[in-house]
Amino acid sequence: MRPLLLLILCFTVSTMTIQAIILQVANLPSQAAQPTEQSLSLLDLLMKGGYLMIPILLLSLISFYVLIERWLAISRAGRFDDQFFMRVREQVFNGNLESAKSICQGASHPAARVLSKGVARVGKPVRDIETAMETAGKLELSTLEKNTAILGIIAGIAPMFGFIGTISGVIKIFYNISLADNISIGLISGGLYEKMITSAAGLVVGVIAFVGYHVLNIKIDKLSLRLESLCMQFLDAINEPK
Repeated sequence: MRPLLLLILCFTVSTMTIQAIILQVANLPSQAAQPTEQSLSLLDLLMKGGYLMIPILLLSLISFYVLIERWLAISRAGRFDDQFFMRVREQVFNGNLESAKSICQGASHPAARVLSKGVARVGKPVRDIETAMETAGKLELSTLEKNTAILGIIAGIAPMFGFIGTISGVIKIFYNISLADNISIGLISGGLYEKMITSAAGLVVGVIAFVGYHVLNIKIDKLSLRLESLCMQFLDAINEPK
């Protein structure tokens, strides 16, 4: 049920964002405008953009879905405090390894799973403990990075779809001019503004995906630093004299 609600939310946000940008472009004053202006709905504008608006809208939906889903997942992963580490450290320091393991298993964040690998190897060489915790940390971060590369891909291809739509529209305009054997301002401006809708929509989706990709990576980098600091504190704790 949660993925379905998230999907509906993403579709609503993406269509509202593209609608706002396109309506601003469509409502710009023009010298060639007719005295009686007709209001354009979102559906009318999308239809004027042509068939290439379909993949652009799909890319916007995917972008918002990945961005919101990954944001929530990374935020949940970072919800651990120093008290959790202090409880584990106290049990390890007192020799209660089973209690320390139980505390780690009772939590669901990546820090608990990384510490669990270290607790399970207490008594072995420090290098083995450090390697196990580093490997667990890398696996946790790779899990959090899942699907974030999709945003980078969308940031590159969404504007391309928009430019393809505009270029194809310009080609069609000049073809119609050649058939009509005359140059009409209405013929050029009307068709051109319709085809530039795809460029505007593609750029909007590309910017959203680009910003979202880097924002998620910043959050993952911050979490990576916290996990590294946690590993260092744990290694220092097991090396403290009793």
